[in-house]
Amino acid sequence: MLDNLMTGLALMASVESFIAIFIGLLAGIIIGAIPGLTADIAIILCLPITYSMEPIPAMLLLLGLYCGGTYGGSITAILINTPGTPSSAATVLDGYPLTQQGKPLKALTMALYASFFGGLFSALVLLFAAPSIAHFTQMFGPPEYFCIAVFGLSIIASISNGNIIKGLLGGLIGIFIALLGQDSVSGTLRFTFGVRRLGAGIPLIVTLVGLFAIAELLSRSDYNPRTDATRKQHLKLDHEKLSWAEIKRCLKTMTISSVIGTIVGAIPGTGGGIAAFISYDQAKKTSKYRDHFGHGEIEGVSATESANNATTGSTLIPLTTLGVPGDGCTAILLGAFMLQGMVPGPSMFKEHSDILYGIMIGLVIINILMLIIGRVFTPLYANITRIPYELMSAIIIVYCITGVYSSEASTFQVLLAVIIGAFSFMLRRLGFSVVPIILGVVLGDLVETNFRNSMVMSGNSLSIFVTRPFSLLFLALAVLSIGMFFYKAAKDRKKQKTE
Repeated sequence: MLDNLMTGLALMASVESFIAIFIGLLAGIIIGAIPGLTADIAIILCLPITYSMEPIPAMLLLLGLYCGGTYGGSITAILINTPGTPSSAATVLDGYPLTQQGKPLKALTMALYASFFGGLFSALVLLFAAPSIAHFTQMFGPPEYFCIAVFGLSIIASISNGNIIKGLLGGLIGIFIALLGQDSVSGTLRFTFGVRRLGAGIPLIVTLVGLFAIAELLSRSDYNPRTDATRKQHLKLDHEKLSWAEIKRCLKTMTISSVIGTIVGAIPGTGGGIAAFISYDQAKKTSKYRDHFGHGEIEGVSATESANNATTGSTLIPLTTLGVPGDGCTAILLGAFMLQGMVPGPSMFKEHSDILYGIMIGLVIINILMLIIGRVFTPLYANITRIPYELMSAIIIVYCITGVYSSEASTFQVLLAVIIGAFSFMLRRLGFSVVPIILGVVLGDLVETNFRNSMVMSGNSLSIFVTRPFSLLFLALAVLSIGMFFYKAAKDRKKQKTE
């Protein structure tokens, strides 16, 4: 292995590789920060550029876009309550409240450090433990994926802002959105109400932009600059820097969340969004500051960002060892590898070990350079909060509409985003949290597909979920998660009565 590492380092250490990494990271961060545009779109746009490049610089350019786009989504999630990418949806829970408290620089710095920590952790795991982890996840099938999704849905209880009924209803709304369109098994149309264009379902980008960005703009439609107190106050961002004590306090959370993100990312079909929500729930339950979560707790930002960035390296584990893409970005990277004459799968480490190790070492360098670039530009990001809201709202709506339209070049998708935004605005007025809806959207299709596949495997017997060890483990974790929520709720009620 040492020989492979040295050979890979020698192949990667070229001027062309470092230029590719820098361009990929910078472009990825910018694109990831634009609501509606994701790392997937960035990779697709840059894929033709890699045709004439050498394999290592070509893949490092795309991986730079991948990592930069995943981190970049946290910028708008923190500053304008709109996640730039699906994996940053959980970051708004504590990131945006920090901005409202006049602490955007602190939140952005924590997001950067956590993204670097999680990304570097998973890149090192990929480098040293890819074959072993891939062998472990190879034992997972539809029953395990279904139980993981159920475990993810169990988190709704703890992110419902104290109203479990509205949280469950929100989750059901999200699942309904996820199931809308053509049935993946029978091919019949569901819940389309006679609208043929809904047959393909509603893209996640459209849902995110509607639920967060457009709903946020509608909720502030009565904005008056003359009565805005923040217009009369100059935010002293330099006095809200992240302290070493806060970083030290979050180290344990970042480590646990990075482990969770790495494991979740190594399981095909999951992704950063699921890892972020699971890690946030775990951090909230174990933190001494659990009551601050959802109101601007820096640990919440560290949990979500270290988890979703930890998937960037681990999603490559099933891709490089099994030929199975872990998420949308790695599905595109699968094609990129094949364009370079490398077929991902069990034989890839044997046939292209030198190039593969060069790429994996490059992924470590990508995360280190991401930290350096972020340190330079983070203070500039924080100044976005000083832009007058009437100008910012115009910029946001233009970017959102552009991002939605560019995904499929369809004005119908733009109309859907506006309708979802109006619906989300009404739900907010009724006291619903948007986060359970997003969780339902992300996990809904995963639950249905793997449940039906499990039923085919077992001859319609539910026993398959309790007779397989890992399925039973994740079901037990789901029950434990729900039980802890009700235990804490009962404990809080008892405490209030004694007071």
